Amino acid sequence: MRVIVQRSKKSNVKVDGKTSGKIDFGFVLLTAFTNGDDKTIVDKMVNKIVNLRIFSDSNDKLNLSLKDVSGSILSISQFTLYAKLNGRRPSFTDSLNYSDAKNLYDYFNEKLKEENVKVEEGIFGADMQVNIENDGPVTIIIDSSDF
Repeated sequence: MRVIVQRSKKSNVKVDGKTSGKIDFGFVLLTAFTNGDDKTIVDKMVNKIVNLRIFSDSNDKLNLSLKDVSGSILSISQFTLYAKLNGRRPSFTDSLNYSDAKNLYDYFNEKLKEENVKVEEGIFGADMQVNIENDGPVTIIIDSSDF
């Protein structure tokens, strides 16, 4: 599982011109799954994300988590995070198949919501237009192969 975490001031996602999710402050999560991913990995990733300390405290140190600042999440599925470039055209063979990835993505969002965090979502598998006002910019890559 791979997640790009972008600290955001304001973001939204549209499908067919209609907003399917928007947040005012928090994280935009670009999320992908690969072969071998399961609910145990998702659980670890959720814990890592909601406790990730990348918001500034009163001393301007990155010391506060999403929960500490009552932030929200805009969750976007993005299978292209597992693209392989062996030439000029990417291959997505490392991306988990559609059905299993959708099930894990849905589980991921439910587990985030269980952490008492407001979660807005894109539409899995849709052609989405994501507008991100990156805050900082602060962008962190979390890969489950690292833990």
